[in-house]
Order: sequence, then structure tokens, then C-alpha cells
Amino acid sequence: MSDKQIIHLDLDTFYVSVERKMDARLTNRPILVGGTSDRGVVAACSYETRGYGVHSGMSMKLAKQLCPEAVVIRGNAGIYSKHSDEVTEIIKQETPLFEKSSIDEFYADLSGTDRFYGCYKLATEIRKKIIKETGLPISFGLSANKVVSKIATGEAKPNNQLMISQGTEKLFIAPLSIKKIPQVGDKTYQTLRHLGIKRIGTIQEMPEEMMVNVLGKNGGIIWRRAQGIDNRPVVAFNERKSISTERTFDRDTIDIKKLKSILIAMTENLAFQLRRGDKLTGCINVKIKYSDFNTYTKQMRIPYCSADHILIPHILEIFEKLYNRRLLIRLIGIKFSHIVNGHYQINLFDDNETSMNLYKALDKIREKYGDRTVMRAAGMESKTIGRMLNPFNGLPPVVLAHRKQ
Repeated sequence: MSDKQIIHLDLDTFYVSVERKMDARLTNRPILVGGTSDRGVVAACSYETRGYGVHSGMSMKLAKQLCPEAVVIRGNAGIYSKHSDEVTEIIKQETPLFEKSSIDEFYADLSGTDRFYGCYKLATEIRKKIIKETGLPISFGLSANKVVSKIATGEAKPNNQLMISQGTEKLFIAPLSIKKIPQVGDKTYQTLRHLGIKRIGTIQEMPEEMMVNVLGKNGGIIWRRAQGIDNRPVVAFNERKSISTERTFDRDTIDIKKLKSILIAMTENLAFQLRRGDKLTGCINVKIKYSDFNTYTKQMRIPYCSADHILIPHILEIFEKLYNRRLLIRLIGIKFSHIVNGHYQINLFDDNETSMNLYKALDKIREKYGDRTVMRAAGMESKTIGRMLNPFNGLPPVVLAHRKQ
């Protein structure tokens, strides 16, 4: 690891920055991006809102109460993806190996480039080029591994850069809050705080066994990261093992016709995503969140498949078994997992060449004109199901707040 030079790049408040690029009147104004209804979630917020206690992942209703003067903007996945692609292309051209870990985050392995250029100088030039050509602010951290570089990026923000020299990793992160360690969420943070642990330096002085006893396997990972140890390589491609979609309702509902229509539309769309990626699923899952916020899921193993007419009855069957008719539903979702490469094979008893040709024709129309160009009549009540991008194109998914149904 001593010869490694890993850069972590993060587009600052990416969705907000894109909106400001398209409308200069939003500059320096408090902005909330995400679901615009009270049930919506804040996908991104400008620095101007942070002083009010607003953060991403918060309910839009609470965020608007904390910062009433904020401009609320509904996210547009297509526009954000386009700007992300522009940044991706620059990084692809300028680095020998990079990993896109999310729509606005990247890692690149610059090891060896110091022999003829200098890693920090190259990283600086890449950042300058991104800012100049895209007009988007971006920060980076450079160190010997992923975790320290990511933490360094957080300390460099907004719109700045920071290099951590080899051998100083532990010294750099020691005074920082334990929240700065990737993988320390709210629950883990509270557990550690109850033990009197506030700074990373405290974990550095603890034996690893103590962290494992408290947090299990995750405790060992957090302990090593607190030491500045991270052997994960930069991975150019992560193959997806599952795809999913879900919807949160503005008002809790028990409208069975509407719920089944949405499930059909979800299944139809995800099945199309499987076929366009030459994939098959071997496990399907239905998720229900009730008005009391209790969440239940149920899954079913099936023969590998990507055909709507087989998947839809299974999804509806799971829903019937899972659904409690006495409670209002807040959210429903489905997930396809155990995904493998393969083409759908004709079932000699149930299918025929005509039905297979129909799938090919419908998918061709969807590829050209959009996911929701053609659909089953039973799923037409669902207005917001659909994806802009192929989930198997090697890129991470675009994450936005739940769309309003």
C-alpha cells in the first residue's frame, strides 16, 4: 500500500450545482432538491440550508419547516445523469483506472503517475479541467487508500482539495469525529457515543477485539478504517446482483386496484431492464411499509426468468400473502435478485414464437422511445414507473428521493 496513490473526487452538492448551472438566479439561495410533497425526501440541499439543521435524507416536510425560505426543486434524473456523464468522460480520459461509485463520486488509482508527472499535480489538473469544462464545483482527497482519501475530500469541501502524505494517515484522522468514518451510520454512531467514544483517535487506541465485541464484524472494519487501513482496490466495474424500485404514496392507501396496478407496472419495467441487459432473475421480493412505519418483505425463488407474463403472477401472489388488509399502506416496492447472465428461453408448454417476437418488438419500441411508451393496460394507473438508464451499463444507479405517486 505504500506505493498506492488513490484519489477520491466528489462533486459538491451535485444536484444543487446542476440546478444553479441551469438557472443562475438560484446562486447563493437556499435550495432543496427531492420529492416536493410532504412525503418526499430531501435528495440534496445547498450549504445555505445546513445552518438550519437540514440534511439529505430528511423528510421534505421537516426541511421546509426548518428553512421556510428554501427553494424546493423536484429532481430530474435524466439531466443529472447527463452532467455526471460529462464529468465521467473527463476522468476516463485523464486517469489510468477509475471507479464510479455513485452519480457524483469517483475513485481513481494514480499509482505510478508520479514518476513522470506527479500524482498531486495530475489530480489538480483533473479538477481544474472538470470545473472549466462543466462549470460544476468538485473537491478531491488524495492519499494511499480509499477511506482516507474519502475522509480527506470531506475535510477539503467545499470546492477544494487536500493531500494526505504517506505515513500521516492516522495523525490526520485522529481528531475527527467518528461520524467521518465511512460505514458509521446513525445507529452505530449512537452505540459508540454511549460508550463515550467521540473522536477517531479513541478508536485508534482501543483493541480491535473490543470493537468486534460491540459491533460484530462491522466493528472490525470500522477499527481498521480508524487506523487508516483500507486495502480495497479501485474497481472499474461492479456487476449488479439486484435491481429494485419502490413508491411512497402522498396518502396512505388500501386501494387494491391501484396497488396491483403499480406492482404490475413495476414488474413490467424491471423485466424489461433484465431483457435489455441480457439478464435473468432467480429470486423476486415484494416490500410493504404500512402507515405505522413497520416494513415487511417476502421473497420467492423461481426458475431463472425475465418474462413479464411469468413474473407478474408471482409478484401478485407474494403481495396477496404479505398484505394485511387491516392496515393502510405507505410504500410498496419490488426487487429482483440472484441475477445471472442469460436470455429468456421459450417454455415449450406455455410460450410460442409469436409471444417471444412480441417481447422483442415491444422492447425495441421502449429502447427507442422510452420505458413507458408501451405498457399493459392493468398497469396504466401508475404514472411514474420508469427508468432513464440501463441498470446493467456498468454505472451506479441514479439515487433520487421517492417520486410522488
